[in-house]
Order: sequence, then C-alpha cells, then structure tokens
Amino acid sequence: MTSTMGTGDTRVRTPSVPNSAVAALRASFGGQVVGPADAGYEEHRRVWNGSIDRRPALIARCTGVDDVRTAVRFGREQQLTVAVRGGGHSFPGLSTCDGGLLIDLRPMNGVRVDPGARVAGVQAGALLGELDQRTQEHGLAVPSGIVSHTGVAGLTLGGGIGWVMRKYGLTVDSLESVDLVTADGEFVRAGEDENAELFWGLRGGGGNFGVVTDFRFRLHPLGPQVMAGATFWSMDEAERVLRAYRDWIADCPDELMTIVVQRLAPALPVVPAELVGRPVIAVVACYAGDVDEGEEVLRPMRGFGSPVLDLFAPKPYVVHQQMFDPSFRHGCWYYVRSCDVAALTDEVIGVVAEHGRRITSPLSSIALWQMGGAVARVPDDATAFSGRSAGFTFNINGNTATADGFDDQRQWARDYWTALAPFHTGVYVNFLMEEGGTRVRQAYGDTKYRRLSALKRAYDPSNFFRLNQNVPPG
Repeated sequence: MTSTMGTGDTRVRTPSVPNSAVAALRASFGGQVVGPADAGYEEHRRVWNGSIDRRPALIARCTGVDDVRTAVRFGREQQLTVAVRGGGHSFPGLSTCDGGLLIDLRPMNGVRVDPGARVAGVQAGALLGELDQRTQEHGLAVPSGIVSHTGVAGLTLGGGIGWVMRKYGLTVDSLESVDLVTADGEFVRAGEDENAELFWGLRGGGGNFGVVTDFRFRLHPLGPQVMAGATFWSMDEAERVLRAYRDWIADCPDELMTIVVQRLAPALPVVPAELVGRPVIAVVACYAGDVDEGEEVLRPMRGFGSPVLDLFAPKPYVVHQQMFDPSFRHGCWYYVRSCDVAALTDEVIGVVAEHGRRITSPLSSIALWQMGGAVARVPDDATAFSGRSAGFTFNINGNTATADGFDDQRQWARDYWTALAPFHTGVYVNFLMEEGGTRVRQAYGDTKYRRLSALKRAYDPSNFFRLNQNVPPG
C-alpha cells in the first residue's frame, strides 16, 4: 500500500505486514501492540495537534528498553516507515505516520529523583508536568518548557527552552547522559565520557540518531514558590509597551525570564468578562529566585502605562508551569512559524504591533521569548543546539479549535513571519513545521549540520529514523 507521510507531497511506500509477523511481534512484546481493528486504536493514534490525522498500521506501546529494541528490529525487518512518539507534542505531527509503525513511548513515564545527589532519571514517555511534580516535591527542577503536557523527550532532544533557562540554561545543559536504542536495535549509553560525539549530537539534534529511552538530568534548586504571572495591556499600546519592555530587560538579572504574548484575551476565570476577546499584549514572567526580590524586579514593568489586568503573585512553580495549558489543548488545530532575531529594534517592534492587531482567532497568538543569560554563556559548539546568541525567539501560532478558519490563521502566521524576514538570524528546531531540508540546515548552521550529518552516517546510515527534522547521512 502507499501512504502519505507528513503534510507535503512526499509519499512513502509501505509494504503490508503479514499476519504471521504481527502475531510473532505480539508474542515477543511486553507491552501492547495495537492495530486498526483493536480497541484503543483511535485513542492511541491521536496526537496533540488536531490538524494531524494519520493512521499507523501498528502502534507498539512500549513498556521498557526491550520492547523498544524489539519494535525497532521489527520495523527494519518489515521495511516499515517508523515514527517515534514521546509526548506526541510535535507541531508538524512527526510523532506519527500513515501506514507504518508507531513506536509509542508514552507508557514509559517513570521519573526517579535522588534529592541528595540532585539528579533525576526520566523515561522517554514522561511529560513535563510529571517531571515537575516529582522534582518540586524536593524544591528542585529540571529546566524545561512552558506547557505541562509537552513530552520531556522531544523538548530535550531539540534543546529545551523555558521559564528558568536564563538562570540554569537549556534543558540539554542539565543533561548528564542518555540511554538510546540505535537503528540496528542495539543499546548504547551516551554522556560526556562515553560516546561523547553522539552525546553532543543528541543535545539539539533531535530524534535523528535513535530512540532515547532514558534521560539523566542534573537538578537545580527552585521554588516551590516563585514570583510569576502576567500583566496585560490593550493591543493599542503595543508599541509603547514593547519599548518600555526593551528598556526594562536591558540589564535584568538572570533570574528573570519573560515572554511577550499577543492574543485575544482568553475566556478564563481570572479574566474579567468585559476583557474576553479583546486584543491584548502581555508580559509574562517567572522569577527564578527570592519571591520578594522578584516582586521588586517586576514592579517597574507592571506599573507601566495603563494595564488592563495584572496576574502576578507568588505561586507554586508547578502552577505557573501550567499557565499556558488551556491555550494549547489537545485536539485543536496548530500551525507555527518561528524565527530568531538579534534585538527588539524599533523596526521589529513595528512589525509586532502591526501584525498583532490582525489576530482574529481566540487561539492564535505570538510568544516572543527573551533569550540570553545562562543560555548564551555556554560555548556555541558545546552542543548541537544553535541559537545561543539570539536576542529573542518568535513563536507565531495560527491556531483554531477545528478546521473552521484554520487556513486563514495559518496565512496570518505566514504573513507575520514573512514581515520579520529582514531580521531573521536563525530558528529553533523544535518550532519548525515540515519546511524542508534547507530550513533544517538553517536551524543548525553549516558547520554543525555537517557534523550532525557525519554522526547520522555513523549511527543511522540508511536514514531509518527520518520522521523528524531530518539530517540525512552525509
């Protein structure tokens, strides 16, 4: 049979799987093998992005490393296209496939915390919220993302930007080692002192080199209470707010991490009814330090102009980590365009103000991430992640609840991104859609791309793991 992979015109021929082979897989598999006729198939084939609607021939729900090795070998023997899913939070839906084998790691969601040694072992199916819950019991954290139902694996392998990165670095900067199953179904461990080149590539190079089954992270003191929240202004004040914001963060401490958001005010209990649906611009922040110090640092921005809503308060870190969850629900239709820019110049501010006023969907938004701090102090060649010198990272989301209106929102995101083109300096690989090999190369730069390509040739010369932001073998 022929199946369409991804959202472009790329077509992959997938052979039928003999019933005898499926029976043998089930007999040797510790987890659950789910086919289209089995109960639970519709549930397990779904991913977070509702615009992705694909039907794997088989879903192998792994419970441990042996299951992963068995599934990889089965996929190779049967010449199947293979997708790997941790949290299933990929914007372009690269964690599933049509007609192939989906290796589902979600049942492998264990988190093991050693508070004395300040390390955590995390299985590849864990979500950020599960990791946060376990680590915050001890006042510790792994730097991670901003939506609690994101998968730890995908976030980490792309680099990992989030609320405490300016204080503690990217997620990969706290990574000590990984366990991985290669394209041949072999088990390897990678760290600074073991398979160091592979470890370099896994810190930003995505799922190109195998299936990571376990991560070992250093933990950092944080919370459990932090000063965090958001202040909102009318979108009409966007230029003034952004200029004040630019001045305010010019010499801010590493403990402060901010994201500027443009959107229509959401229908949430904390938002007054008269504000819901109005275009707003917000400065969202988390202070990874003393709560009183955080309140003092935040005061000038919170008091600027005429805010329409202020939601800053001391709160548990795990609560702040869930702040964006309602805006990125499972099953909605998501499209993203992204770019890095060097600075928030007057010209960039003009683009932001103009296109923010064109938002019409209650789910569309932009998140303008403040970079720098600890992220920028790690040598650029230390990891495969690129973008440490970026001033800001744009995440432009054209989203809808259903297919209705999706084409218009997608075009809005593209237009916004295009207007920023003169200021592009790079792109965060985790914020790419299926945009082609040129964009993947741009995400890494020529030097890192060649190094990743050589590493791909060493560990996956046939490009078996290709449903990712793919770096083909050199």
